[in-house]
Order: sequence, then structure tokens, then C-alpha cells
Amino acid sequence: MGTSRHAILFLSGAGLPAWIWDGVRERLDGAHETSVAARPAGGSAGLREYAAAAIDSVRAERFAIVAHSAGGVVGAEVSRLAPARVVGLLAVSAVVPKPGGSFLTALPAPNRWVLGAAMRMAGTRPPESAIRRTLAHGLDERTVDRLVAGFAPESPGFHRDRIGGRPSYGRRGYVLTTRDRELSPSWQRRFAARLGASCRHELPTGHLPMLEVPDALAEVVSSFLASRPDASD
Repeated sequence: MGTSRHAILFLSGAGLPAWIWDGVRERLDGAHETSVAARPAGGSAGLREYAAAAIDSVRAERFAIVAHSAGGVVGAEVSRLAPARVVGLLAVSAVVPKPGGSFLTALPAPNRWVLGAAMRMAGTRPPESAIRRTLAHGLDERTVDRLVAGFAPESPGFHRDRIGGRPSYGRRGYVLTTRDRELSPSWQRRFAARLGASCRHELPTGHLPMLEVPDALAEVVSSFLASRPDASD
């Protein structure tokens, strides 16, 4: 595998800063060229603008995507827009939409209705108590404080816009987090099946394994990149 095929684009979940990937990137340093997707400027960007900003964040001609949480929807749109460049997608406790679906439509009923109504009334930033209790479960207090301070609400389009069609992922893998309070393991299994993941791994963590067990996640990423490519979609 050449240098370009070792390139990795990390996609953070909704509201989460780029530094959450620092530990994993440090452990991969030297073996792979890594970058974290930038977000589009302004508060009204749509999903396509998020995907375009992500594509512009990686210099390599070909790259693998490691997408976390709601970043799985951005990863799907990146894969659709740049199929010749994407060699694979590793979903980390990630939401995987159906072709033509969105983050909200990917969620089970009634969750999608409740969340949609809550975002219309209160915006896309969850209460601090929810960040601490569910999203950041399993992390030390100092890291949780840093997450709360750095959380940046996404635009409504991030959650509501639909991907344009059927993505072309290349090789596909899924990392299931078994102590997750944000996205239940049962729903992660459904998303892994929807993705058609041939490589599956379980980590005994909450929703943020890149902060809780960066060594283990870095090993999973390396194993995924070394795996045999899947058959074409």
C-alpha cells in the first residue's frame, strides 16, 4: 500500500473538536498521513458544505475515512462525492444513513421525532448535563470539562440534510462501543449491518473511545487499513 493509501481523514461527531483525535493520531504518526476534517464557516452550512470542507482537509489523492458518531453521515456524503478518492470507511460508534437519508432519518422512531422537535426549539447544542452524563461517559473530569468548553453546535443542515444518493465506501469497518450511553450497542449493530462492515471490532468504552482508549483504537485503525478491500458496492 502506497503513501496515498495510508492517508486517513478523521471526522468528528457533532459538536466535537478536532483535538479528540490527538491521541490516536500521535500513535499512528510515521505510519500514516492523518488529518481532521475542518468544518465549513458560518452557522447555516448544509451537509454538502460539510463534506466539501472535509474533502478539502486532506491533501492525499486517496484516503480512508475514520468517522465518529454523526460524522458517519458526513463520511457517507464524502464517499458519494469523491468515490475515486475514498478507499474505505471505518465507522466508530457512528450513525450510518440509508442511501438518500439523513442523520435524523437514520435514528429510530420516536427518537428522531423527539430530537427533531428539540432542535427546532432549543438549537443543536445539547444541555451540559447531557454531555456529561451520556456523551462523555467513561472519561475523567478534566477531559469532560474540556469537552464541554469546546463543544460547538452544528448547523441544522448537518442533522437534517439528506445525502445525495448511494455512497461508494470501498472497504468498510465498524467499531462498536459496548458501554455507550449516547448510541446504544443495539443500534450500532444495526448501523454496522447497514454499512455492510466486513471488519468489526468491539471496545469496552463509552461513546468516545479515541479519548478513553486511544492505543486500542489506533490498533483497530491500523488493522482496518491492512485488511483486504471489500468487494465493490
